[in-house]
Amino acid sequence: MVEVWDLPLRIFHWALAASVLIAWFSANLLDTVHEIAGYTVIVLIAFRIVSGFTGTRYARFRSFVRPLPVVLRYLGQIACGRTGRYLGLNPAGGAMSVVFLVLLAVSTISGWMQITERFFGVDWVERLHTWSSNLVLILVVVHVLGVLLMCALQKENLVRAMITGRKRARDE
Repeated sequence: MVEVWDLPLRIFHWALAASVLIAWFSANLLDTVHEIAGYTVIVLIAFRIVSGFTGTRYARFRSFVRPLPVVLRYLGQIACGRTGRYLGLNPAGGAMSVVFLVLLAVSTISGWMQITERFFGVDWVERLHTWSSNLVLILVVVHVLGVLLMCALQKENLVRAMITGRKRARDE
């Protein structure tokens, strides 16, 4: 076993997951809870951006951000049952990570804008917040399904790896 995900990254991952779900399910019901969850997501995004440049090997963007053609080729390989072996994020996981960060930034910033004097009640801001938030939830489902698919195809418990930080060093 080898350490892949450091403790700060694992805490970030699970705190982000919890904050996104809390924000989504508290929307229009518990405004204060919703706002606190949204602000928490903003802080977590800022942390992740910093760690993407200064963090450990597998946390750095340069280790997992790939050009779009590489991501599309990888998705085609998955469709054929060929997953390859990655200690860090595979190209699809890297792309999902970037899309998550961008969409979460759009969702949280537009949510914050809604409570400012200047943008309160502005239709396009409200629509942007709603659409981006719903897209985030759809991506959460796609992410979970993708992780489960990779667990099955690679016969490796990736959820446990995101809890312990450790993965198999090589295929056995």
